[in-house]
Parts: sequence; C-alpha cells; structure tokens
Amino acid sequence: MRSDESAEMYLETILLLLEEGPNVRPVDVARKSGYSKPSVSRAMGLLFNRGMIQYDSNGNIHLTEDGYALASKILDRHRLLTKALMLLGVSEDIAADDACRIEHVISDESIDAIRSKINQSNP
Repeated sequence: MRSDESAEMYLETILLLLEEGPNVRPVDVARKSGYSKPSVSRAMGLLFNRGMIQYDSNGNIHLTEDGYALASKILDRHRLLTKALMLLGVSEDIAADDACRIEHVISDESIDAIRSKINQSNP
C-alpha cells in the first residue's frame, strides 16, 4: 500500500470516528481499522509529523485543518463512489469495499463527472 493511500485511510477512519463522538484515541483507530496498535501508533506519529493531526492533553486525536480537508475529501469520494456503484446494482458491501480502493486513485475530473451524473439522476 502506498504511503499516501495509507495516510488517507487513517485520516478517513479518524473522521468517521469523530462523526461518532468527540473523543478519538489511537486504540479506537486500531479497533475500527483492524490494524495493530503498533501500526496505528507509527501511523499517528507520521500524521502528526505531517501536520495532519494533533493530540489534546488527554491523548485524544484531533484533525488539523489540513488533515480535516484531506479526510473530508476522501470520505466524500468514498460515499459518492459507493452510491454510484450501488446505483449500478452492486451490493452495498462490495460497493463500499471497491469504493475504498478506488477513492485513492481516481482523478478529481472523474469524481466531478460521477457527481454530476448522480445529481442529474437524483434531482
């Protein structure tokens, strides 16, 4: 897995957890992602060094402005691609799995075209 793709997946997981509640700890990221605690700890260190996350005094993870922007972009792509695949008749589980792989490599132009087509179909 590419480093950027891995970072994007962790950021997306953090954002999903933040949607569930305000406190996100590395153990929560490990549980939701299925990665080991040492792998998550290493990834969080890299995201911290890249200025994508911060920690509060209780050890909770918070997205920085840059981290939130990237996480939001990836999560939006994931949801849009899942919806598009389901509209084509793909089951929800398969659509979500495929969207997870596609979201990291698809161009902005293709995403915009998919969004436009879905919006035309569902006014």
